[in-house]
Amino acid sequence: MRFTLKVLFFLLFVSYAVAYDPLDPNGNVTIKWDIMSWTPDGYVAMVTMNNFQMYRHIMSPGWTLGWTWAKKEVIWSMMGAQTTEQGDCSKFKGNIPHCCKKNPTVVDLLPGVPYNQQIQNCCKGGVVASWGQDPSASVSAFQVSVGLAGTSNKTVKLPKNFTLLGPGPGYTCGPAKIVPPTNFLTSDRRRKTQALMTWNVTCTYSQFLAQKHPSCCVSFSSFYNDTITTCPSCACGCENKKKCIKSDSKLLSVVGVNTPRKDNAPLLLCTHHMCPVRVHWHVKLNYKDYWRVKIAITNFNYRMNYTLWTLVAQHPNLNNVTEVFSFGYKPLVPYQAINDTGMFYGTKFYNDLLMEAGPFGNVQSEVLLQKDKNTFTFKQGWAFPRKVYFNGDECMLPPPDEYPFLPSSARRNPFGFSTILYSVLFFLIGFW
Repeated sequence: MRFTLKVLFFLLFVSYAVAYDPLDPNGNVTIKWDIMSWTPDGYVAMVTMNNFQMYRHIMSPGWTLGWTWAKKEVIWSMMGAQTTEQGDCSKFKGNIPHCCKKNPTVVDLLPGVPYNQQIQNCCKGGVVASWGQDPSASVSAFQVSVGLAGTSNKTVKLPKNFTLLGPGPGYTCGPAKIVPPTNFLTSDRRRKTQALMTWNVTCTYSQFLAQKHPSCCVSFSSFYNDTITTCPSCACGCENKKKCIKSDSKLLSVVGVNTPRKDNAPLLLCTHHMCPVRVHWHVKLNYKDYWRVKIAITNFNYRMNYTLWTLVAQHPNLNNVTEVFSFGYKPLVPYQAINDTGMFYGTKFYNDLLMEAGPFGNVQSEVLLQKDKNTFTFKQGWAFPRKVYFNGDECMLPPPDEYPFLPSSARRNPFGFSTILYSVLFFLIGFW
């Protein structure tokens, strides 16, 4: 009996642990249903999806939302979204519902649809920014008219078995819970109204559920050591080793390699790490009161453009970031007493799109950090990050004993020959 309880406790702990992100402990996607009016056989609801994750966004091809009706409900009409299937509506005559399926699947509309099909915060192809990157773009919404449902808050039955793809697996949604009705302000902000009934669904993300292997890796180099610490071999798994493209020259003979597939299967450039994305952290210069880092992100996937990408690093000296030269930057402070985590992201219309593998599949920036003279040292890998996340997924780092070490005869002059040589090597590795 005691052994059984221990096993159950362990499984319960693991199920929560895999969905808990210590760098974003309160991150989730909240789906809110607001019933705005009653109809003769149901209701009209506004469904709003808020992404409260600090650095994990929903990228193209966008979110997919599903649920199971509690009774025999149908969807008469929708605005701002649509179901992927209509289902069997043969029992209806005259007015045919938009969807008759017991478990409908809903997707966002694409940009450019007619205005009479749009509502506020819809029609972005399912792309939703992270809360930390752009709160105004971290929401998506649609309107749904439901029939064959209850016509009061006492007879309505809440949908169940909610699922969220964003765009792939990884999200687990809890049950719908009735909450106090949402309040709304009129456009002149002089009158307050409220929904007739409101319920929330909370979805959390687990990288463990999303994929078998990491989706990115990290490599290191420095001005004080000629060793480049590469990504670990097969860091992202080597199942697709036989299907990768060995060089850009062979890419020319492959037809349609940059066409996305329905299963989002990557087509990678052959590397020893076999990761779609590599982050390279180069300790570039050492001044008296500052030190300088160069960060490069390289895309090895011929089928994927990364929109609204984010890069999160955990490093004790990020509490003294002086300047970030060509990326946006925001500190992340999940715990008020500790300021060692920051989010980098692209500058709009400049480098916020990480292109597919090839000569343009690379973005770079430099970061200037002020030294903490009481704790600063290049020894024992201090200059390298403790954790790195790309698009919300943790990247695999090299083993600590392989970090570039500080030789006893290292030159203190940051503008020596070694610095120039390693800077050239770093520039070249960005295109490898």
